[in-house]
Amino acid sequence: MAIFKKGEPAFNMMTDENRQQIIVMLCRGRQMTVNEITDQLKLSRPAVSHHLKLLLDAGLVTVTKKGTERYYTSHMDDALALMKDLVASLEEDIEIGRNKAK
Repeated sequence: MAIFKKGEPAFNMMTDENRQQIIVMLCRGRQMTVNEITDQLKLSRPAVSHHLKLLLDAGLVTVTKKGTERYYTSHMDDALALMKDLVASLEEDIEIGRNKAK
């Protein structure tokens, strides 16, 4: 349960299809501005900015300011580690349950 609680902010962010699309674009390895993301989605610039702020607050993206532009990059390492830990924990629990059922 501790892993679920620890991962809740990141997991909740990934339930929205628009945020999923943003994460996928950023995970493809390039930095993007709000305008670049907006150009690829059917969302307004304020909506993209809102989703990026939520992702930033959840630690799933980082932002770097260069001149007047803000560049967003995926930062999924911690979330991926949590997901791997969750899968491993659930697999362990399933195995324990199977052994008890025998």
